[in-house]
Amino acid sequence: MNNIYSHRNCPTKCRRFKLLATVAGPSKDSRLVSAALSTIRHDLREVQMFHTDRGKEFDNHLIDEVLDTFGIQRSLSMKGCPYDNAVAETTFKAMKTEFINQYNFQSIDHLNIELFDYVNWYNNVRPHGALNYLTPREYKEIFYKNCPILC
Repeated sequence: MNNIYSHRNCPTKCRRFKLLATVAGPSKDSRLVSAALSTIRHDLREVQMFHTDRGKEFDNHLIDEVLDTFGIQRSLSMKGCPYDNAVAETTFKAMKTEFINQYNFQSIDHLNIELFDYVNWYNNVRPHGALNYLTPREYKEIFYKNCPILC
């Protein structure tokens, strides 16, 4: 499973927690990352950075082409430093606890259908303690309403 998060030029809390794209597949490889990138319904020209760990699935010419086309800077975690991916790791833990461990998926299609619903719930319904118990959508709306100059 691959997740892609929102990264914008604004304070850390604004860019945390919102999942932009999530896909599941039979193996964790570059095709899965490419599939996730292709499902983003967000203006990629506004994305400034694509941050990943050093997994082999992110070393791919298709991904490089997308990043180059939209002028997105690549950022890699430092080797052996899980703190670089703290937001991603926290999100994975929540996803495993709240979603993956609660189901017995019959197929990849079943997983993707349920995953779509989970991501919608995660971004639009689930309150996040780090966001003062607002949803990412609510937090973003308040942030942009009060701070139009920064973003």
